[in-house]
Amino acid sequence: MTGMGRCDRPSLAAGEPELPRSGDVLQVTREASVQFRVPIYFRVIRVHDWPTYAGWVWLDGYQLNDAGEATERRSIFVQTAGLRRVSGPTPAKNPRPGGRGGRRTAGTSPPAPPPPIAGV
Repeated sequence: MTGMGRCDRPSLAAGEPELPRSGDVLQVTREASVQFRVPIYFRVIRVHDWPTYAGWVWLDGYQLNDAGEATERRSIFVQTAGLRRVSGPTPAKNPRPGGRGGRRTAGTSPPAPPPPIAGV
């Protein structure tokens, strides 16, 4: 504790789930907060050390779509007991066509189009 009864970092009582960490992908459901009647996937950027009620925490991060891509940056106030860690790269990302994830190296041009078909 520091002055004014504030904790330096969010702390957990015995038996509470571990706090999320930067990079964690979570499924946030109604058990975390009533605003999440429809569950979302959330990639954590930061866990704030702001004083809150016991078992609650402020998280900064990105809401993810079904492809695992960030669609919106958000700050959410949730109960740690209602957060579900998602193991592995879920939601699954679909590989992009092109073999190398669809990315080009700086200074390279896109592949040439296929030659026209004769007689068509």
